[in-house]
This record gives sequence, C-alpha cells and structure tokens, in this order.
Amino acid sequence: MKPSTTVFELSKILKLSPSTVSRALKGHPDIAPFTKQRVLSLAEKLEYEPNVYAVGLRTSNSKEFGVILPSLTGYFYDSLIATVEELARIEGFSLSIFISSEDPQIELENLKICRQRRFAGVFVSVTSKSTEFEAFRKFQEQDIPLIFIDKVPFDLKCNRVCFEDDKVAVMAAEYIINKNKRNVLSLFGDQHMSITAWREKAYRNAFENSSCNISIEHILDTNGATQAVLDAFSGSNKPDSIFCMSDEILIGVMKAVQILKLDIPKDAGIISISNGVFPTYYNPEITYIKTSGHDLGKLAFDQMMNCINGLNDFTAVSVQPTLVENGSL
Repeated sequence: MKPSTTVFELSKILKLSPSTVSRALKGHPDIAPFTKQRVLSLAEKLEYEPNVYAVGLRTSNSKEFGVILPSLTGYFYDSLIATVEELARIEGFSLSIFISSEDPQIELENLKICRQRRFAGVFVSVTSKSTEFEAFRKFQEQDIPLIFIDKVPFDLKCNRVCFEDDKVAVMAAEYIINKNKRNVLSLFGDQHMSITAWREKAYRNAFENSSCNISIEHILDTNGATQAVLDAFSGSNKPDSIFCMSDEILIGVMKAVQILKLDIPKDAGIISISNGVFPTYYNPEITYIKTSGHDLGKLAFDQMMNCINGLNDFTAVSVQPTLVENGSL
C-alpha cells in the first residue's frame, strides 16, 4: 500500500512546524503568502489529501460506504441502493450517495471525496464518458475496496458485478427470432460503454444466421429513442418489432408509440431489457429480460464484504437474467 502523505511529512520536508503547515493548507491569514505557496506546491506535488475525519482513522475502522452513480433515473438504481443500504445497515455500515451526472469531472471529484473520507469501501458505476481510470487505481494503493457495478471499465483489473450482458442480449434476440419477426429496430445505448458493446456484439451474432433484418441505432437519451421510432415509422419499410436496451430507451419508445397511436403488438412488437417495473406501466405489459437491481446490489455487497474480510483477489461476478413474457411481442 502506498501511504498517504501527512502534515508531519510536509512539515519535515519544508522545515516548518506542523501547525504552520496545517494553517497554510487551510489558507489562514496569519501565514505569509510565500509560505502558503511553498506548502501548497509541495502538497500538490506529493498528492496530499486531508483526512476530514479524525486523525488516524483508517479504512478498516470506517463504518461508511460510498456509492457513486452516473445518474439516478429509473427504478434500477433505486432498487440497487435500497438493497445495498439494507444489507449495510445490518452489518453496521451507512451509505453516502454521490451522483456524477454523466460527467467524468464530477466523477473524479466524487472519487476524491471518498478517498479523503477514508470510506470502508466504494461502489461505483462509471459514466458513459469515463476514459481515464488512474483515479480508481489510487483506491488500490490505499487498500480501499472498490466494487464496479453494472457499468464497468473495459480494460481495468478490478472487482466487478454486472449482468451476463451477452446472455441478456441473446435471450432477447432469440425471442424475436422465434416470433418470426423480419424487420427489427434495435435501440442500444452509448456505444462507448462496455455494457453496450458486449450486448450489441452478442445481439448481432444471435441474428447472424436468421432471416431477420436488424437496424441498430445508438441512443443517448429518452428523447433520442422517441425520435428514432418516429423516423423509422415515417418511411415505407416500417419495423415490425422494436428492441430496447434499457428502461430509459423503453420510455422514449413508448412515447413515440403514443404519438403514432400504434397498436401493440399488432403494428409492432416490443421487447426490452428492464429492471421489471416500467414494463408493467403499459397495456399490454411489455415483454422484457429482467436485470434486477436488487440482485445486483446483493451480489455487490457480498463481494464488498469479502474484500473487507481479506479476500482481495479481483473477481468478476455475474447476475443471471430471466425472461418475463407479457403481451407486447
């Protein structure tokens, strides 16, 4: 483990008293500007990070977990958080929730706060725009367990809990094929995300030897899904079925269905990957591949406790999806 730089180490190098260094770091008006600059420059160089809790508090003694999410839309993350919070409370831990708003810079700031507060561990689902992961490696240096959930990095050796994304996509594709659909509008999320890439690849492969024609579009938000469906039905080659990679995409699709006054499943069938709540809001209810936030949260918490109890080997755990047949396809 790489030890954190302390005020005492800074004071020793600068030949200043610890109290002077501490006040300089806090911008105290009694400290000369030149001294402040010396202290701040060295602190930045040595990556000094203040421990906002009591001095000497270490990860093994902390009773708080951090949860960093890209957003808090839909029911999936709600159920995941509720599950982790319940299990954490039973074990004597509390949670602090951070939302990155799909902004990598905010994500970095949230990670820094979690390090400074010396959390017992951190659960994180990365933003769709995250490309640099050096900040995540710092947790390994400080022996703070980090569990990636749902949306995980492509190439980072880490603990991760996610769905069997290839199996999820294949289940949806095979169901469409078995329903003898011929022209499938397939709406996926951000193509730079690992979850999208894995699902799309498996999905395409499943259709390889079928007679179905699939058109794939990448949708970044709910409005994009609505527009994609409106565009598809404005031409002569209208789709006979629509695949939605997420609840957010499903919501956008169903808005277009209402605008176009489509008769589901007569005019077009619909199947989605979902946590299981939004499909029940429509009539007929939507057929979906269930990816449960509750199940993901439970496995993620189990993996976190394994890390805290000394089982530090990097592991990847998968949640098994299930098909829920309703009347939409």
